[in-house]
Amino acid sequence: MIDVFAVADIIVKHIKTYYPEDVAIVGYYGSYLQGRATKRSDLDFFFIPATARGRQAGCQFIIDGISFDFWPIGWDRAERMAAFEEWNTTIIADCELLYVRSEGDLARFMDLRETISNMGSESKATELTIKAESVVKDCFFYMAKMQLAGNSKELSYCRTQAQMIMVKIFKSLGFLNQIYYRRMWGYYREQVRSLSIKPDQLDQYLDTIMFSRTPDEVILACEKLITATLSLISERQNSQEKLRSYTMQMKGYYEEEKGMLNKLLTACEKGHYETAFFVAIGVQDGLARNLYAAEKGCWPSNVDLGEHREFYVQYGYPDLVALLNPTDFEPLRLAVLQLTEKLENHLKAEGVPVNQFDTVAEFESFYTNKV
Repeated sequence: MIDVFAVADIIVKHIKTYYPEDVAIVGYYGSYLQGRATKRSDLDFFFIPATARGRQAGCQFIIDGISFDFWPIGWDRAERMAAFEEWNTTIIADCELLYVRSEGDLARFMDLRETISNMGSESKATELTIKAESVVKDCFFYMAKMQLAGNSKELSYCRTQAQMIMVKIFKSLGFLNQIYYRRMWGYYREQVRSLSIKPDQLDQYLDTIMFSRTPDEVILACEKLITATLSLISERQNSQEKLRSYTMQMKGYYEEEKGMLNKLLTACEKGHYETAFFVAIGVQDGLARNLYAAEKGCWPSNVDLGEHREFYVQYGYPDLVALLNPTDFEPLRLAVLQLTEKLENHLKAEGVPVNQFDTVAEFESFYTNKV
């Protein structure tokens, strides 16, 4: 086997000689660090440039058939990894440092590791659940591609899209369990099996995706896997403690939305259906989402299937969308007036202040005394 660390020593020596102020950190991770390297393993190493010139230290090469990629990670990207915005947190969390330019660079790097160490804390639960949901949302793009392929879809194409879905689901489950993976290609499943939060039939879905030779079976398994993961995210969201607060969520909402309500009234009076169509839907759905957030203490899920309308209906707000009619705008106009009055009373009952004045002088008195 090639002495990969002899290769690393050559690079570090070169950096000390020619880039002493341009490279902040050099480290390695992966199979050699974890004691599972084979005769074909390369050394997974990286560096953090301190200057633009420092990026020139990067190099890709092959020695005796073994590939090497000494690649740069900017501080900004390292921070994203530590904040779980990029899915290779292990590079920062678990690497061994081969070179450090200064004590300041080391302290900055260790601060990133401190951020990662807090991943499992209760304070991170909501943030990471949101990330889990956002990742699953991406799966619908790949599902749509498989569906659009129609009768022309073939096994290779479906497996390619399904592989992307699997990776997204693995990432989502990692966020949901507040962990990151230390191994990637070919080793997700053994790590996922130990998670406390995962779909009951996860292995069955994954087996179908990986081994079935029938495109429709692969697609159906992907659908079930996505649905099961979304259910887990919903359960996780509902289990987290929330704070009901109209004063926090709805302050300033009515003052801003009043402009859209006026626009909708004008559209009704002028018989402009296109404006009425877009504004009515926007007003109704926006209010429904804000009511949900005020009541639940969190925004509706990105993949919500209409559940966010719960409080809009419960409080008896009119269904503006159902009243859209290009030949008769009067029912919609009256409903807008009803909604406006109901919303003002609702906010008042919940103690939400509304900055509403009859004259410019009243506003001036208010604003000049505003601290």
